Amino acid sequence: MRSASWFFALVAGAAITLSAAGSAFAAAPVGKAAPALVVPELSGQEFDLAKLRGKVVIVNFWASWCAPCRKEMPALDAFYRRYHARGVEMIGLSADRSHDRSEVISIMRSLSYPAAMLYDAKVNGFGEPSELPTTYVVDAQGIVRARLTPQAKGMTEQSLAAVVLPLLPGRTAARGSTE
Repeated sequence: MRSASWFFALVAGAAITLSAAGSAFAAAPVGKAAPALVVPELSGQEFDLAKLRGKVVIVNFWASWCAPCRKEMPALDAFYRRYHARGVEMIGLSADRSHDRSEVISIMRSLSYPAAMLYDAKVNGFGEPSELPTTYVVDAQGIVRARLTPQAKGMTEQSLAAVVLPLLPGRTAARGSTE
């Protein structure tokens, strides 16, 4: 009987350790190298964050049922349309389950930036977001420069510009904030 209780204590300890380790990797730390992210886009193309070095990349975690997510998507789309030609890339990672894929596709039809299903990721070093929406900004060198989470007013094109434009080649914070 003693060995059985020892075994259960060991399993419980391992589960706690794994749970703590999993939550430690659930957010990419600002100022550190961006984790790996490889996921098939809804269009069928592969999104590989590592292959986008040299560009500023916005990684937005969202869900179809998340009202704040849906509210900020037009601002994300407008920003992407405006700055994509200047080296901004974006991916919208839906945290919806696979049975909601058709809903995600329907939502994304009106938006111009690529999207993928989070749970289809081949490699996801970002982990599952602890809150939605969560947006990461990765600079051209592959460093996470910002983690944006829900705010009282929500994300706007201007608030995103304040973070992203200074990271674009040949840009300064003063010049970038006026656009």
